[in-house]
Amino acid sequence: MTSDPLLLTGELDDATARLLRTAAAFDAADVAAASLLPGWTRGHVLTHLARNADGFVNLLTAARTGERIPMYASADARTTDIEAGAGRPPAALLDDLRRTAERFTEAVDAMPVEAWAATVETRRGPWPAAMLVWGRLREIEVHHVDLAAGYRPADWPEAFGQRLLHEVATGLAGRPDAPAMVLRFDGVRHELVVGDPEGAPTITAPAPELAAWLIGRSAGEVLTVTPDGPLPTPPEWI
Repeated sequence: MTSDPLLLTGELDDATARLLRTAAAFDAADVAAASLLPGWTRGHVLTHLARNADGFVNLLTAARTGERIPMYASADARTTDIEAGAGRPPAALLDDLRRTAERFTEAVDAMPVEAWAATVETRRGPWPAAMLVWGRLREIEVHHVDLAAGYRPADWPEAFGQRLLHEVATGLAGRPDAPAMVLRFDGVRHELVVGDPEGAPTITAPAPELAAWLIGRSAGEVLTVTPDGPLPTPPEWI
């Protein structure tokens, strides 16, 4: 697995193509239907993904030029833009999604090698520019599931599922509200430990299913617990 931006661009292209195929099949009723995100229609999710691409272009530009360019003008502006765009017709949503994805690709292509070493300011704080391609890939794959249009965590490429699982489990390891557990995937060859493993349950499933459960995109129906008992409750993904 890698988070190297130049090695992830092919995966991002494939994920974007899958998302665009899903969006291209939506009619007016489809985009107005509820997504998996409370209070958001599919139109909200598609608009968010387009504005997210714009935000990442801002960050790539900041890394390339050295200017202080925020991801979004403000939190309120981000929310307003999503609400304003959510009710557009399917063709307008699709065109916005496609054009912003193309702009992101162009911004990646314009990055000189040394610019990837920069630190940029995301809406959640400082982040290495080298992680921006991974960040965009994660947004597309997770929110594609949120569209509730037949694309499931089981459809995530294995490499993406493992990368997301490692990232989320690493984040949980430092959180006092995370229950202790051993996450086992890829048969019995790989385990990730959260908290004190002594007496902790072992949760077993394919990596994408474990990752989806940890980030609240699955109820964990295909997960198994050893010893037999209820699944622990992961904290909210942030």
